[in-house]
Amino acid sequence: MSIHDSRLILIYCCFVALALGAVMGSFLNCAAWRIAHDQSFLKGRSRCPECGHVLGVPDLVPLFSWLFLRGKCRYCGAKVSVRYFLTELFMAVVTLVCLLRFDLTIVCLRNYVFLCCLFCLALVDLENYTIPDGCLLISAAVWLAALPFLHMSWKEALMHLVAALIFGGGLLILSLVMDRILKRDSLGGGDIKLFFVVGLYLGIAATLFSLLLACVLGLVFAFLRKRIGNSKNEQIPFGPSIAAAAAVMLLFGDPMVRWYLGLISAA
Repeated sequence: MSIHDSRLILIYCCFVALALGAVMGSFLNCAAWRIAHDQSFLKGRSRCPECGHVLGVPDLVPLFSWLFLRGKCRYCGAKVSVRYFLTELFMAVVTLVCLLRFDLTIVCLRNYVFLCCLFCLALVDLENYTIPDGCLLISAAVWLAALPFLHMSWKEALMHLVAALIFGGGLLILSLVMDRILKRDSLGGGDIKLFFVVGLYLGIAATLFSLLLACVLGLVFAFLRKRIGNSKNEQIPFGPSIAAAAAVMLLFGDPMVRWYLGLISAA
């Protein structure tokens, strides 16, 4: 069944996707903050970071709680960062786009888990400059678990694995060489492992595109961070740029790759 078979089904599924995405955005934002601060995200109630009061249901409704409470804690009146609202809104949109792009399929579920992991690790990297291995392991495990249910030949699956090895291994070698030349860390181990997982999902051509796009986004992010940021840390996290580039290629990369390969074949 496709969501496009009926307009009523399409509207219903879009509504569910938006609601699910907002909930996931709230969960992933909380999980990322706890991971970055070495806390378990699987247990413990949510609390106000200022007064420590346990938050109730009226405080935790995605999107609406922040709006109705005007961005303030209901108990102490402390300002609640707009990050909570924006992350929930962002994931709501991403979930909807993922559904419309891949329909109600195993591919949609697999890719959505990957998008959630990308979002979570990007938030953690922004917080403490590390990429959690858990997000990478979950992504790789889901890719592998979905293989028997996809219309993918063993040759296609092998090419995706080769892409992971090429980009993960290639960046590792490049990083070791640059570390020796610059006499400092040039690329984090988490970034290299992330490109390995990106290769599994995207294949060779799309991963190459994502690498180029990540470099561009990284330069833009570094420029904006230095111009308008208030952080005194000169270290620039590359994980968010890689995650954003991978997400763009996962959702919209097929037309770009086909266009580029068409240019090569026509030349």
